Amino acid sequence: MASDSQPATTPSPRRRMIARVEGEGADAAAYWLALGGIYVTFGFLWYYAAKEKLIDQDGHMPAGLAKAYRDTFLDSVPGLDASWIMLGILEAIAFLLFAASLVSGEFLPRRRKSLLLTGLGVSIFTFGAMAFANNIISNYSTVAELFTYFTGTAVVIALVLLMPPYRERHWLSRFTSR
Repeated sequence: MASDSQPATTPSPRRRMIARVEGEGADAAAYWLALGGIYVTFGFLWYYAAKEKLIDQDGHMPAGLAKAYRDTFLDSVPGLDASWIMLGILEAIAFLLFAASLVSGEFLPRRRKSLLLTGLGVSIFTFGAMAFANNIISNYSTVAELFTYFTGTAVVIALVLLMPPYRERHWLSRFTSR
C-alpha cells in the first residue's frame, strides 16, 4: 500500500532549520574554543620554555642536566650550553610563529593558517630534538612523554586542517548531519 506522506524519519523543514542554526553555533563555538586552546597552550609553553633557557638561565644548562649529559655526543659536538641555547632558540622561534599568527589575524575563519601550521611544525621538530637528547642519556620515560607531545601536535595539525578555511564553515556539524 503506497502512502503520500513522508516517512517519520524525515525531519520537518522547521526542525532542519533549527538544527542548521544550532549546528552553525556549535561549529563556531568549537572553532573559537579549539583555536583559543591551541594558541594558549602552545604560545605559553614555548614562551616560558624559551624565556627560561635564554633569559633566566643566560643560556647555561642547569647543573643537574649538565651532569646527565656529560661525556655524551651533545657534550662534545655543540657543547652543553650551545645545545641549551639552540633548544631555547627553537622554542623562541615556535613562540614567535604563534605570536605572528595571532598578530596577522590567522585566527579568523576566512584566513589561511600558514604561520600557525609552521609553528606547529616547529613544535614537532622541537619535541623530536628533545626526544633525541633524552634517548642519548637513556631517559626513556621522558622520551615517551615527548613522543606523546609530538603525536598530539600532529593531531592538532589535522584538527586545524579540518577547520575553516580548509573546510566548510559547518566543519564539525557536517560529520553529524544527514
